[in-house]
Amino acid sequence: MRFSVFQVSRRGGRETNEDRMGYCFTREAGLFALADGMGGHPEGEVAAQIALQTLAALFQQDARPVLDDPQRFLQETIVIAHRQLLRYAASKGLADTPRTTVVACILQGNQAWWAHCGDSRLYLVRDGKLIARTRDHSYSELQEALGRVGPGNEPFNRNVLFTCLGSPGKPMVDCQGPLTLESSDRLLLCSDGLWGSVEDHEIVQHMADQAISEAAPELVEEALRRGGARSDNVTVLAVEWEGEGDPAGETTQNLGNSGFASTIQGALDVDLVAAMDDEEIERAVREINEVIRQSGRGVNRR
Repeated sequence: MRFSVFQVSRRGGRETNEDRMGYCFTREAGLFALADGMGGHPEGEVAAQIALQTLAALFQQDARPVLDDPQRFLQETIVIAHRQLLRYAASKGLADTPRTTVVACILQGNQAWWAHCGDSRLYLVRDGKLIARTRDHSYSELQEALGRVGPGNEPFNRNVLFTCLGSPGKPMVDCQGPLTLESSDRLLLCSDGLWGSVEDHEIVQHMADQAISEAAPELVEEALRRGGARSDNVTVLAVEWEGEGDPAGETTQNLGNSGFASTIQGALDVDLVAAMDDEEIERAVREINEVIRQSGRGVNRR
């Protein structure tokens, strides 16, 4: 594969940055992922890290060097990451489970698949136009789609989600793809710290008019300026597809015998995944069809 990638994360006005992002790839497939740990629940940064580590560890295990079924991989691994958070909370004796959103994308061959849970987003820009965007698992996005507003014509609180990883209810995982990529297609994965302050059309314009190495940091700085002293954390991971062959930004010649590289801290530590026995993993897989049709019963506040 041939792609360029740029990632940046800024803390904003929060005490801690609970966002995490990263990517990993083999010679023929790549995983790009971003998670936003949720405030109001314990250890949001841990939740985000566990989610990414789980996805990366399973990608390393299954992509040899390609995934047999990228969409199924995304569905299953995101649910497994959710179950890992439940296990972590139980092992630590936490009264509440750490929670996080997640958005992930697989590039393989000349196609893209993506999945998300919560309100971290993926944008796909082609020839200056927005080709695809994930739809948030939030009450505000749902009511907006239905043409409704809150009491007194006020919009619903965008921070109220109806699903996420780590919640008591089963997570909803929305998957899309495959979509055939064209040269110069650009993808942006981001936390709500970006799109909460910068409009979609502005995101598209930046991604269309500038190199991703310029667009990504400028979008982040603009979101921080608009957010002011109380700005949320802002995290983006931008990718430009350049075709098949060796990556431009990361040469596969440097992969060594493992044929795998990663920017996700702890990605090579598969203990998180190994802690689940075969029966637990199989049970999680059996639940997928039900999971993607249901949302959690509880209200999750960011």
